[in-house]
Amino acid sequence: MKESLRPGIKYVHKFLLPPTKTVPALYPEAEEFLAMPEVFATGFLVGFLEWACIKCVNPHIDWPAEQTLGTHIDVSHVAATPPGMEVTASVELIEVDGRRLVFQVEAHDGVEVISTGRHERYIVDKERFNARVAEKMKR
Repeated sequence: MKESLRPGIKYVHKFLLPPTKTVPALYPEAEEFLAMPEVFATGFLVGFLEWACIKCVNPHIDWPAEQTLGTHIDVSHVAATPPGMEVTASVELIEVDGRRLVFQVEAHDGVEVISTGRHERYIVDKERFNARVAEKMKR
């Protein structure tokens, strides 16, 4: 971690929503998902918000040796967004507690707010984390 990693860091991330990020694309193996509307899937929305948080803090950690992993997400998804619209995530780091980071997050589709909430991430040492995962795979 760098000295610059402090609450108040903000980041805005934009993304043109493709059809591959809609509900039917979330689990194409599931006929239930395939029958649903082609709108931004909540699962992909969560990933988009995580992406914005990652980009927010990467300049303030020893990337890529240090990385952040999501550990908790508490967000709404209150409006449908069809493909072709640009979505914007606005995130702010509001708490740093050792390696634990807490963000306030919001997403907008250019017409209305589609999501608000909080997201928690932890800073990990990539090599040590990968070693623990490899050890788990052996069990």
